[in-house]
Amino acid sequence: LVANHAAAIPSDAPVIMHGVEEELHRPCYGLADHMIKGVPVVGTLWSRMGGVVAHPDNAYRLLREQRQLVLVFPEGSKGPAKPYRERYQLRRFGRGGFVQIAMRAGVPVVPIAVVGAEESMPILFNAGMLAKPLGLPYLPITANMLLFGPLLGLVAYLPAKFKLRVLEPVHFDVPADQPRYSKSRIMDEAEAIRQRIQEELHAMLRQRQSVWSG
Repeated sequence: LVANHAAAIPSDAPVIMHGVEEELHRPCYGLADHMIKGVPVVGTLWSRMGGVVAHPDNAYRLLREQRQLVLVFPEGSKGPAKPYRERYQLRRFGRGGFVQIAMRAGVPVVPIAVVGAEESMPILFNAGMLAKPLGLPYLPITANMLLFGPLLGLVAYLPAKFKLRVLEPVHFDVPADQPRYSKSRIMDEAEAIRQRIQEELHAMLRQRQSVWSG
């Protein structure tokens, strides 16, 4: 499962994971940067929900050996770090690692477009100069922090209406467990998936009547 990513402390991951488990009655494991585990409260909650450190070996084990559902956000930290004025503008999908893992595991990629997360915790600006000394990829200052205070603002979201749209699976006509795959093919597939999600986001935003009621 591959989706767009947003909000300073993204709420889209638990929303998707919970929705999948409710609909399919099976667990969904989300991949996230190892630094998430070190964030007080958030790291503990993430692990309890089924959060796993984002590493190719972890993804392969879950997909190939255990046949589990895995949720990936290819934008990485660049997605949640973008300011509100750039909402729903997808960042580059990395180097296409999620495509390569899917090829190795012999599974399709299911794109998911998510609307609502950007408004649930709008980022006013990114305090990058403060983030580096703390060893953080970004340090966003959000509207939530101004409304609820710096601590409560980390976990108190605005009541934006979430909408998820699951797109058609993308299948790769390649044998699994190969030592290597075409880098250009991987990048092309990753960009095509990114464009599909971006186009769907534009369509969903055009159809949306209200941020709060959908």
